[in-house]
Amino acid sequence: MTQYWIILLAIAVGTVFVAEKLKQPYPTLLVVVGLIIGITPIPALDEVKGFAASDHIFQTTIILIFLSALLGDAALKLPIDELKKNKKPIILLAFLGTFLTFLIVSTLSYFILKLTLQQALIFGALMAATDPVSVLSIFKSMGLNKRLSIIVEGESLANDGVAVVLFKIALVTTVLTFSGVLHGSVEFVKVVSGGLLIGGVCGFLASRITSRIDQYLVEIGLSIIVFYGAFELAEHFHLSGVIAVVTAGLILGTYGKNIGMSDLTLEKMDSFWEVIAFISNSLIFLMVGLEVGSINFLDKGFIIVGSIAIVIFARCVAVYGSLTLDKSIPLAWKHVIAWGGLKGSLSIALILSVSPSFEGRELLLALTFSNVVFSLLGQGTTLKKLVTVLRVK
Repeated sequence: MTQYWIILLAIAVGTVFVAEKLKQPYPTLLVVVGLIIGITPIPALDEVKGFAASDHIFQTTIILIFLSALLGDAALKLPIDELKKNKKPIILLAFLGTFLTFLIVSTLSYFILKLTLQQALIFGALMAATDPVSVLSIFKSMGLNKRLSIIVEGESLANDGVAVVLFKIALVTTVLTFSGVLHGSVEFVKVVSGGLLIGGVCGFLASRITSRIDQYLVEIGLSIIVFYGAFELAEHFHLSGVIAVVTAGLILGTYGKNIGMSDLTLEKMDSFWEVIAFISNSLIFLMVGLEVGSINFLDKGFIIVGSIAIVIFARCVAVYGSLTLDKSIPLAWKHVIAWGGLKGSLSIALILSVSPSFEGRELLLALTFSNVVFSLLGQGTTLKKLVTVLRVK
């Protein structure tokens, strides 16, 4: 197994090097390389492809290994003062925008694509969030306006937690009743608030501990424990692990840094998590391409095209609709936020967690993978051009 990871990392690092030379977002090129390797007969890589494209390996790797590290790294470096200044658009997008996307995608998928109610709700939840792994890696390479970047990062870190909760509720919803909707609403509030509480406690305790330590190796080790520990603790109690990690990272990155981290610790910790995030991102996008290469799309052309149109339409309505309540956001920014609603590894990991016996799983896999690929290769490659045309930089 170890040699497989080494080979994948070697391919990923080489691809990133080429992407930098071509001045292209490396996530996009990694997906393309993964797709090419996945569909091209290469006997020497057959075992590696089989390993990387395994549903269990992909899901375990993304959810248990990479997600906490990537969310923790992003939250650790986000300035909370800037988040407070821009809390209104972030909250509007992360909550109202995510709900609107979920409702529109679910409704149109049910009536137009003729999915069952449960399939439509699951697909709506999968498409409701902008995946932080995809969004952060591409937006960071573009040097966007600082405030716009903060809004996009804040939304992507918050709304994926909301979407995960919606996904878990959709998995057990077969019919819509008043009592069912009420129960789902109560469950949603419980899962989100519980994640906030656990993340807050973990972040606060870690911050207090760092104030009594002046050893950067120990403090970096503590940050690892906090990110992964908050996620596991929240999931153990059936709460939002994603929201717990983001909350813990925000507190450790602001309160913890202010009261207990030396300049040396700050420098070393940022460097450590930057390397971890780079390795995680590189492997994730390569594995997305390999995983997509194993899916059969040939007999689902119409429904796939329809699903992509529905998801883009829903995203636009959600962004323009929710941000009408905030007059401080320029129209050009709304265009960038709407088109920058990329999907990624989190959506794939969630759909792979659905039982193989679930009716319609293969169709949902094809729809999810198709939207992820279009998002990364279509929207991801044109986003930079859109930013230039709109003069957002």
